[in-house]
Amino acid sequence: MTIDETIKRINELAHKAKTEGLTPAEVEEREKLRNIYRQNVIGNLRAQLDNTSIKEKDGTVIRLKPGRS
Repeated sequence: MTIDETIKRINELAHKAKTEGLTPAEVEEREKLRNIYRQNVIGNLRAQLDNTSIKEKDGTVIRLKPGRS
């Protein structure tokens, strides 16, 4: 499942939750999809930070490395 498909399904479940409610299986599916989405966002942010540098006034360049938790 692509991230776009994941987001689409999360939105479908959110709409259903507001209109008619979710079954326990759908609540579980929604939580799994949300976790997939969160991990994708975190991974993208880490990749961005891995490729980010700061240039100091003295000309030195410091590469950012995110902390791994």
